[in-house]
Amino acid sequence: ADPEIYALVITGRGERFFSAGADLKLFADGDKARARLMARLFGQAFEALRDFSGVSIAALNGYAMGGGLECALACDIRIAERQVQLALPEASVGLLPCAGGTQALSWLVGEGWAKRIGLVEEVVEQGQALTTALRLAAQVGRQSPLAVKACKTLIQGAREQPLNSLLAQERERFVDLFDHEDTLEGVNAFFEKRPPQWRNR
Repeated sequence: ADPEIYALVITGRGERFFSAGADLKLFADGDKARARLMARLFGQAFEALRDFSGVSIAALNGYAMGGGLECALACDIRIAERQVQLALPEASVGLLPCAGGTQALSWLVGEGWAKRIGLVEEVVEQGQALTTALRLAAQVGRQSPLAVKACKTLIQGAREQPLNSLLAQERERFVDLFDHEDTLEGVNAFFEKRPPQWRNR
């Protein structure tokens, strides 16, 4: 929710896992109330990540399984090291993805490919996912946060609207940026051959 943060990188600790997802022990006793609570909390977390107004990048440095993959799916960009394995294995234990997995994977890669292809924007050598993601985040950090937010809203809006229905809104959002100091700053910095000093206003 912090408007001053407009690039976010998520990665796993260590060398083996980005995230193994939820601990199945939580569901071993069949407690339906606990299952409902966990599904709601996971869903809220990943929907908040999906709706983040800046750019989110998953630096996939190891296994991304179940909820771990759903976390990566909620990000805007995924960078994967070569050894990474991605899976939604819930059905193998009688469950199903409950934090957007069935929706996001199909949306991002298409229904026909959802079970077959890698879901990453870039593949890097082992140990390089975080460095690559941070470099990409730094590039995002050099862009206007207001412009990035507007672009992302329009891009994601295309998921729910027929083709071409957001073209008029795209033009209006372009004009709306001129209500902000950062737009003048960006244009003038270009002409003055200096880095812009974004103020997010």
